Formats: sequence, structure tokens, C-alpha cells
Amino acid sequence: MMPEANNQLPYVPPGAAQQNLLQRRAAAFGHAFRGVGMALRSELHLQFHAVATAVVLGAGFYFDLRPTEWALVALAVAGVWAAELFNTAIEALTNLASPGYHPLAGRAKDIAAAAVLLAALGALVVGGLVFGPKIWALLPR
Repeated sequence: MMPEANNQLPYVPPGAAQQNLLQRRAAAFGHAFRGVGMALRSELHLQFHAVATAVVLGAGFYFDLRPTEWALVALAVAGVWAAELFNTAIEALTNLASPGYHPLAGRAKDIAAAAVLLAALGALVVGGLVFGPKIWALLPR
């Protein structure tokens, strides 16, 4: 015989549910930062993007960018990083699913790499529009 189910919910102290939610959210951020760290340690292209990001941030402070310029630069940098991280994830999953060569696996990797290329070209255009006139003004005439 099965015992009768208790229709009452268990007692949850005030704030406990909120604390549990905050702990889960904090853990999710931890997983995300761990993913960035793993990708930085293993992906040469992401290491290049990290150096480029440092150079761009330094140039932004040097040229005292306006808030709108900072926003454009931040979106461009974030777009490249996001594309590179997606590319890394797609490559890892493709390698897991298809350890040997398969034309569709190669196609998936090529398309993911193309997304990174487009994001990088877009960032290059933004960088040229934001920093180009400032660098041009420094050149001797």
C-alpha cells in the first residue's frame, strides 16, 4: 500500500527560494567565465582577439572616446568574441559528433568560421570609422 500523499507544500523559510535562485544565477556566471577561460587557454584566435581587445581599449582611453563611440566599439568587440566562442563550441561539438572527416562536419566548421570573419570585418569597419579620423589628425601634413 502506498502512503497517502501530503497535499501541503513543505515549509520554506522567507528568502530561501530567492537565495537558491541567486546561488543558481551565480553558478551560471561561474560556468560562463570558466568557458571563456577554457577557450582562451586553448584557442589561438581567441588569444589574438584578447590582445586586439586590449589594444582597442587602450586606444579608446588614449583618444578619450565619447560614450557613443565606446558603445560602438564595445558592440564590435563583443560581437567578435561571441562569434569566436560560438565557433569554438561548434567545432568542439562537431569533433565530438564526427571524429573522422565528414563533408557536413567540414561545412559546419567553415560556416562557423565565416561568422567569425564577418564579425571581425564588421569590427574593422567600426574601428576604422571610430579611430580613423583620430589617427588621421595625428599624422603630420
